[in-house]
Amino acid sequence: MITLYHCQDARSLRCLWALEELQLPYELKAMAFPPRVHAPELLSLHPTGTVPLLLDGEQILFESAACLEYLACRDRSRGLAVASDDPHFGAWLNWLHFGEASLTTPLATMMRYAHFEPEPRRQPAVVADHRTIFLDRLQLVERALQDREYLVADRFTVADISVGYAFVLARMLKLLGDLSPALQAYWGRLQQRPAYLAARAAQKVAMASLVPAA
Repeated sequence: MITLYHCQDARSLRCLWALEELQLPYELKAMAFPPRVHAPELLSLHPTGTVPLLLDGEQILFESAACLEYLACRDRSRGLAVASDDPHFGAWLNWLHFGEASLTTPLATMMRYAHFEPEPRRQPAVVADHRTIFLDRLQLVERALQDREYLVADRFTVADISVGYAFVLARMLKLLGDLSPALQAYWGRLQQRPAYLAARAAQKVAMASLVPAA
């Protein structure tokens, strides 16, 4: 059985969502954030102590986009992967990695310098710059959705999960009001998917089971 180490609304939510889309059995191990502090045993499995950490037999994956690709290719019957001989394969790979490298990265920088760093180390100018970067890059997503409901191959794939997770962080940073109507509609479609709702429900149950720190 697949085991997923997960923190509330962390990048591992991508993996949890994909597991629900694929209807694969899994064990969810919830941890408080940051896991390297609150669950030091994780360091024996993954030296950086971050999530996601996905275990499937002998396979160990810890990059969320890699986890998405692995899971989608593990069970191709659900159509979440695009075959290498498909004309859409290159676009699928681009969007799969765009969600993390180009969208989530500026948001993570914003969160660090707006919330996680001690007050003397917070950087409003850095936050403002990366907000602009994120919103500029969203224009590429909007253009890709001009004549379709999902990003690539005329269907929902893990590329949509990768990009969609950026909206989870955008909500935490109060950026959803900056989205165009088309992007708000896209995010609305993603949130209505039964697997996304199931992932949110599984997360809620798992996080509620954590023992509060003394």
